[in-house]
Amino acid sequence: MPATFETSFAKALLGAEATFPPGIAAHTGAVPARRFAVYRNNVMASLGAALAQRHPVIERLVGGEFLAAMARQFVMQHPPRSPLLAQYGEEFADFIAAFEPARELPYLADIARLEAARTRAYHAEDATPLGGDGFAALDAETLGDIRLQLHPSAAILRSPFPIVTIWAMNSGELELQPIETGQGEDALVVRPHLDVEIRALPPGGAAFLQSLAGGRPLRDAIGAALADHAGFDLTGNLAGLIGSGVVRAILSPAERTP
Repeated sequence: MPATFETSFAKALLGAEATFPPGIAAHTGAVPARRFAVYRNNVMASLGAALAQRHPVIERLVGGEFLAAMARQFVMQHPPRSPLLAQYGEEFADFIAAFEPARELPYLADIARLEAARTRAYHAEDATPLGGDGFAALDAETLGDIRLQLHPSAAILRSPFPIVTIWAMNSGELELQPIETGQGEDALVVRPHLDVEIRALPPGGAAFLQSLAGGRPLRDAIGAALADHAGFDLTGNLAGLIGSGVVRAILSPAERTP
């Protein structure tokens, strides 16, 4: 089909105005405006459902009706670029941050980022995490020069809001209780085995992991963590690395991260 027809069809399908694309005819000779309207509604509903499936905690927080209205606005501004609906909505968090009716829930965009990271982790490459034995064999003299390759599913998110606690209380991980929304939390999202895990990182932990993810040697990562939080606990964070399964491999000083 000509590009001009595809453009007009897509504009009519996902545009804000309920227009009908030219060049479409039914075998009966009648203009199939009603059928197109049904198709348009089905497409909008399917994309909205994909967003809801990817963001169940967002739906729990705002309700199905609010999410459906927000999703409809999003779909019109951000039509899908891939046939894989599991990947649809990468811009949703930024959209929420600018969505005026959601301003009373300032943490909502970061919850969306957390849920998007959870989906990406679920579909990430499988990899066997490194166990404690791999760390036990390290040479103390060259410890600061090693680099750690993180698990391909790993993501680190930083937020001025308690996103891990909010997510856990609205996904069944924790019981609902009053919280102080001004208390920030950093999150680690990783799928070391079958299930995606979301963990709150200790002070300095996010800067530590971000530095390691950027290919910096352990010595530099420790420095970044201490600069971020003077009370950074190296022993506790190293134990967290092992326990969370976030490390895929230890690289010697001569090796480079992929």
